[in-house]
Amino acid sequence: MYSEKIDILSAKQFTREQVIDLINEAEELRRIFESGKTLKYAEGKLMVTAFFEPSTRTKLSFQIAMVKLGGCVIDFDVESSSLLKGETDLDTIRIIDSYSPDIIVIRQKKPFFPEQVSRIVRASVINAGDGWNEHPTQALLDVYTIWRIFGKIDGLTIGIMGDLKYGRTPSSLSYLLAKFRDIKIYYIAPKQLQIREEVIKYIDENNVEYELIEDIKEVINKLDVLYITRLQVERIEDKELVDKLKGSYRIDRKLLENLSHIPVIMHPLPRTWELDQSVDELPQAKYFEQARNGLYIRAALIRKILGV
Repeated sequence: MYSEKIDILSAKQFTREQVIDLINEAEELRRIFESGKTLKYAEGKLMVTAFFEPSTRTKLSFQIAMVKLGGCVIDFDVESSSLLKGETDLDTIRIIDSYSPDIIVIRQKKPFFPEQVSRIVRASVINAGDGWNEHPTQALLDVYTIWRIFGKIDGLTIGIMGDLKYGRTPSSLSYLLAKFRDIKIYYIAPKQLQIREEVIKYIDENNVEYELIEDIKEVINKLDVLYITRLQVERIEDKELVDKLKGSYRIDRKLLENLSHIPVIMHPLPRTWELDQSVDELPQAKYFEQARNGLYIRAALIRKILGV
């Protein structure tokens, strides 16, 4: 992965060793950041965040990570740009690249757009989410969070629940989990939202054990981690289907407290009705910690990309 020009386009591109290396680097940067020490690793380096879709956690964590490393950040504002005059997104990215940033972090609703961009720009490209396809750095922070809780990834049983068809986090998380040993994945979703065929093909090729499940109650006692995702209403054209699926899966405190074993609860956020706020007070609720971990793992990734 680490060549002269480093692009982060898919969770598939990482090796197990590279993930562990990034986790170790994230832990070191966590200690430094929390000490309040000023860093100059990225001094003289420039990152542009170009988000054509909304973002809170991903954009902010990339921006803050770059600043904490001593670098500079410019945020491209879609709403005040020439996109409103009809300029294409590719022309926009070409212009951004012409100002010589070191990294362009891109979110776009078009699947594979960052990959397309990576072939025409000089800057390193980081895929911060491309439609329903992937979100590789989210998968990194997800695996990092699991590692911090259990001290390992190997041998764990993970339930991924919710909109697995239109969501990009279940695919990237699956691809990254496939790098580890003795993983069992339960895909928990209504049939209309089950995991996509290309994801199943990849984990089959990597000999990952999995099952497709509709009812969380069938397997929740078997899980080490339950990873919940929201319904991606913005990607589903059939609004009647959206109305039908709303509320079709939900985790609340009452359900969890009746269990003999409560798994770690994770969510990439934002949440809607699928994860009740009553769960927040449980010690197994790790989604806000999960979001915070994005700062450290993305900082580690930036260092690797910049070679600093």
